[in-house]
Amino acid sequence: MVDEKKVNQVVESGNGFELPLLLLAGFRSIIDALHRDLAEHGHPETRPAYGFALQAVGRDGAAISEVGRRLGVSKQAAGKTVERLEALGYVERAPDPADGRRTLIRLTPHGGDLLARSAEGFDRLRAEWARELGEERLAALERDLRTMAPAGAFRLDAAGWFTG
Repeated sequence: MVDEKKVNQVVESGNGFELPLLLLAGFRSIIDALHRDLAEHGHPETRPAYGFALQAVGRDGAAISEVGRRLGVSKQAAGKTVERLEALGYVERAPDPADGRRTLIRLTPHGGDLLARSAEGFDRLRAEWARELGEERLAALERDLRTMAPAGAFRLDAAGWFTG
């Protein structure tokens, strides 16, 4: 959990590094709240990186090498993540109908449920922020962040970027 007292002390200092810390603290508060909700609804073992990986698998499935490319990690790292997701019942391996030599990683119903509950949870959390800040202020914040974020900023390799 983010120590808000420490964050507030940093904010009061007016140093240039406060903006990324505040953005990170906001991100973390949303992700932590989402994962508490997911744990209460049948997904206690999920981790933030799993959401990126499941998005990389996609609704149509993907080969491990493609999952790795989408996440910006090696095929070996993607393989380890897929093994963990498979053990948790979020994905399964299946023959590629277009090429019998390839194996696709596909979402299971449990994995689909996780993505659906995540989407619903993000909508609920955004609504909470709108109630707290006001819809106009939140919409302005979102517009401003879109303006400042570079093109292509919404990439699945964010988890790998943090760790690598």
